Amino acid sequence: MSRKFVIACGGTGGHLAPGIALAQKLSASGYHCFLFISKKEVDSRLIEKYPELDYTPVPGVPFSLNPIRLLSFAYTLAGNFFYSFEWLRKERPDLVVAFGGFISVGVVLAAFILRVPIVLHEANRKPGRTVCMMRKLARRIYLPDGIRLRGVNASRVRYYGYPVRREVYRHETKEARKAIRFTQKGKLLVILGGSQGASVFNQWVVEHFEELAECGINIHCVTGPLQGTDGIIEGSSSSGENVQAVFQSFSNQVPELLSAADLVVSRAGAGAIAEIIQCRAPSILIPYPYAADNHQLANALFFERQGGGVLLHQEKMDSLSDEIKDLILNDWLLTRLRHNLQKMDRFNSVELIQGDLLELSGEKSEPDWVGTGNVA
Repeated sequence: MSRKFVIACGGTGGHLAPGIALAQKLSASGYHCFLFISKKEVDSRLIEKYPELDYTPVPGVPFSLNPIRLLSFAYTLAGNFFYSFEWLRKERPDLVVAFGGFISVGVVLAAFILRVPIVLHEANRKPGRTVCMMRKLARRIYLPDGIRLRGVNASRVRYYGYPVRREVYRHETKEARKAIRFTQKGKLLVILGGSQGASVFNQWVVEHFEELAECGINIHCVTGPLQGTDGIIEGSSSSGENVQAVFQSFSNQVPELLSAADLVVSRAGAGAIAEIIQCRAPSILIPYPYAADNHQLANALFFERQGGGVLLHQEKMDSLSDEIKDLILNDWLLTRLRHNLQKMDRFNSVELIQGDLLELSGEKSEPDWVGTGNVA
């Protein structure tokens, strides 16, 4: 009988995209996968690109200490749990794989009660609340290189990286620019505000376009579905060439955008960084300063230390124009950054994870209850 896997992901692109990547791999290998995603627009817009995958939206909102939001969290968590419990009881999957976030909580609890083996994946260098809370229930936990969780036996941890979707790879620059219909002369700066968008990035483009246009720098800014609308600003370089800033609320061509870019400005979510590495896109990372536990800063610091790009704090965005010009007009430095990004892409994460899951799905031992404590 073919093995059956449930993948709990969603809520943000950083949670949903690796779930899709794993489902693509397992499905292509002949195993049945079922995705549990959120009801947010970002999930529905991304998943519609994959009609071959089975999925269902389940209730859920992020945890908050605000009394009203806390009640909403508890109410939707109950709905998530009871839906998951009934589904898992009926289908009896071999494993539940959870990628963190609020969608994972109810599914993991239901799986534990039904004695379905649980696997957790943490993408960020500061593990999130869900993974920390559920860590003792898991048969296996995938963590970023060098990260530890207190109370977790090392035998249950694997450092297999972030699985990326099969369509995320480095495209030849000319073909990538053709795919995104970029026909301008000059350099191309791509700005990505994450799956939710970043209004501060969008406003910055409006305010600084003329300055960059003078240097012949074109911009493609993905604004986010709730942060802006599609549009184009026209300008000209100091030599009279036409220059554009293109605003796009949502893109299904992120690998092409990254491959077409001379330089990328991005938030520092683990998913964004994994795709930047895969597409060899020299980058300036600006961590979201209000991310839980400031995990984006930890991601960006590690990325910068390995030579993949530059970290810039959001409060220093008044220097962003100078940083961009120093990088994007220096072809030697861009080549060096791409070389470093290639060295960072060391193994195929989704292959390693699939192999490990297939081995685990044949086991029936209890979770390893070891120790107590918080994140190391």
